[in-house]
Amino acid sequence: MDIITKETVIGDILDVDFGCAPLFLEMGMHCLGCPSSRGESIEEACAVHGNDPDELVKKLREYFGQNVG
Repeated sequence: MDIITKETVIGDILDVDFGCAPLFLEMGMHCLGCPSSRGESIEEACAVHGNDPDELVKKLREYFGQNVG
């Protein structure tokens, strides 16, 4: 998977490894199966749910073993 950014589409991340779903659920993003939410970027979804997109990007990069620094 490419480096995850705030512009990365949630559905693309889940298609690579659905095991990361709990990271979204922990932040109150419970509609992961909804077609419209799967097409949203991390930044768009975080704006709707009042979350910090940088925090979620950091967690996802850690999960996927991507350079967080």
